[in-house]
Amino acid sequence: MSPTPPSALRVIRQDVQSMHAYAVQDATGLLKLDAMENPFGLPPALQAQLGERLGRVAVNRYPGERINDLKRALAVHAGLPVGQALMLGNGSDELISLLALACDLPGAKVLAPVPGFVMYAMSAQLQGLQFVGVPLTADFELDEAAMLAAIAEHRPAITYLAYPNNPTANLWNADVIRRVIAAVGEQGGLVVMDEAYQPFASHSWLSEISAHPERHAHVLLMRTLSKFGLAGIRLGYMMGPEALIAELDKVRPPYNISVLNAECALFALEHAEVFDQQAATLRSERARLLTALAAVPGVKAWNSDANMVLVRVPEAQKTFDGMRARGVLIKNVSKMHPLLAQCLRLTVGSPDDNDRMLAALQASL
Repeated sequence: MSPTPPSALRVIRQDVQSMHAYAVQDATGLLKLDAMENPFGLPPALQAQLGERLGRVAVNRYPGERINDLKRALAVHAGLPVGQALMLGNGSDELISLLALACDLPGAKVLAPVPGFVMYAMSAQLQGLQFVGVPLTADFELDEAAMLAAIAEHRPAITYLAYPNNPTANLWNADVIRRVIAAVGEQGGLVVMDEAYQPFASHSWLSEISAHPERHAHVLLMRTLSKFGLAGIRLGYMMGPEALIAELDKVRPPYNISVLNAECALFALEHAEVFDQQAATLRSERARLLTALAAVPGVKAWNSDANMVLVRVPEAQKTFDGMRARGVLIKNVSKMHPLLAQCLRLTVGSPDDNDRMLAALQASL
């Protein structure tokens, strides 16, 4: 490989050069339980039907009306409230980046509880916005006083609330969220409710938005088909008041969703009952996993409303390495934030996956 001349690097922003790229762990030969993926593939009959359908897609044409068909199908699937519109992203990650782009006014800031999803901070930094992280409490609840103080001080353009949160997997107190939403509204900012793990959660904020639209005129709600079972097709969507979505949609690349991704998503929505059953299985497995973890000495597991479980062990790195050596890949989050000291994040898998993960965990402690 030829060396890069120093003169070429000079044109790349210094803050970008000092950043770390988003890391994806090598899972070759390992049971992959590090990324909250659905472990279940399509049944063979549906695989054949999908393959035939994708073969008929006009890949020689730019995406057109079929994208609008997908938006309408998602609106029905999600129960889009009256007066709201929907926009699509190449995964939720692109929507997060587009929000930073659209709100990049001089001095604009992005605020979110931490620990949380790393892309909130990364997208802000890439767009040149200041990111303000507000630590959660020791038991991973919203620190209401700290949140309200930070909102008053920083007047954030965007406040992210993950519901449930990643990597802690919990739903925060609804009354606190209501007061945070009101405080952001008084400052003239946007709130983004990120419901990436909605198929596994006991509550959705969409019911609050539908019941009280006047309190949520500045609130956007994001979801993704990744946790629905389609992480590979990269499709996220965001719902919000029509006027807001109309403005945000202006910064979206014109053909950001491929015709193949759209057709896959439409096919999946037509067979939603298959994915609903998979989610039900994972919720049941999550309960079994939590019960089993409660019986393991030295392990503390937090309750979960997602398809992951956060655990604290005596030595996170030793346990992570031991599990990897036994063929099971999980996520070591212990260095992400001081509140996550000695914590690991376990993806809820199939019954066999979870049995292997539990055995590897117990053997690695």
